[in-house]
Amino acid sequence: MDSRSADSEYIFYADESGDHSLRSIDPAYPVFSLSLCGFKKTTYCSRIVPRFQALKFRYFGHDAIILHEHDIRKQNGAFRILTDRVVRESFLDDLSDCLTNARFKIFSTVIYKPDLKLDLFPENPYAISLRISLQHVCGFLKRNGQFGKRTYFIFEKRGTKEDGELELEFRRIVSGQNDLSLPLDRFEIVFCDKKANSTGMQIADLTARPIGLSVFRKNQTNRAFELIRGKLHRGRRYSRPNQGIIVP
Repeated sequence: MDSRSADSEYIFYADESGDHSLRSIDPAYPVFSLSLCGFKKTTYCSRIVPRFQALKFRYFGHDAIILHEHDIRKQNGAFRILTDRVVRESFLDDLSDCLTNARFKIFSTVIYKPDLKLDLFPENPYAISLRISLQHVCGFLKRNGQFGKRTYFIFEKRGTKEDGELELEFRRIVSGQNDLSLPLDRFEIVFCDKKANSTGMQIADLTARPIGLSVFRKNQTNRAFELIRGKLHRGRRYSRPNQGIIVP
């Protein structure tokens, strides 16, 4: 049997915005946002990656650039070119086109930490967000005839301790300790260094903060969020806004 037939047609990349600590909550950004971006592998390879690679060559002359939302926003490092208004507007327009034309789904959960009911949800915000997002992915894969096939979830390496804790939580959830009381068969976690320059990881990074801001600052203009709003998976079954858990 060809081992490839056992693999899902989809792959998922994750990134977060904000920290998951409840001991000290930053009033300027009191949310934790997890963005889990799902791509059909054929579309990812043939259309999405080439578009983002072309963008990098167009503005930087090489493709070793890592598109990091924070660096773009703060115009750090190689993104100093964005201090030129004309270049900045052109780059942001082209980046927006790349995101708009990329076909993918976002399975996101945002925790508004001041409202989180610890007596009801004793886990930390990352664990809650991960559980809910993986459950929505499960439903998506079932509808597309891919549940039960080996499906990879790519997370950025953060450190030995942090990665160990996340992997333990991931395996606990997929073992069946979730709201579905269902083993999420063949969900596999992979940790990847940011230096690997993965397009999927960069897209997840570019989407996590805009999603968080859409919850925390609802009335603020959020151009980046408007670009991706239509890509959000609208499974709000587990959303509890009055308890600090929001599925956008």
